[in-house]
Amino acid sequence: MIEIVAEVDDERFALVEKGLEEFNAERSAALRAVHGLPDDGEEPLQVYALEDGVLVGGITGKTWAGWLHIELMWVAEEQRRAGLGGRLLRRAEEVARERGCTHSRVESWGFQAPEFYQGQGYTVFGVLEGYPAGETEYLLSKPL
Repeated sequence: MIEIVAEVDDERFALVEKGLEEFNAERSAALRAVHGLPDDGEEPLQVYALEDGVLVGGITGKTWAGWLHIELMWVAEEQRRAGLGGRLLRRAEEVARERGCTHSRVESWGFQAPEFYQGQGYTVFGVLEGYPAGETEYLLSKPL
């Protein structure tokens, strides 16, 4: 008999994660072979802006299978609307291109920066209304 349990369990979580990673690795190898993708596992990408040694902005994400996936982007309030975000994004895209990436993707809520990304050449390819309640999530991508 199979029992369904809803509880936080770090050990079970690690087993689920390992099982998915093994499955994904097998499928990824097949995709790389069919589509000629580089055999370069997922690699972190981080770009930071420092002013006198103090962090004033940054982008974090990863590159994999020819794509840059931007996960986090932040610019200090006093630096916003002065071009720093664009400079950070361009540098992240440059590093991604150096790694062989041909596309970039990002998710942004309406209260964050979808217009910023669109101004940088990203196109909305998906919209999720009501996530979270009263808000919209935008999925954007850009050819590099």
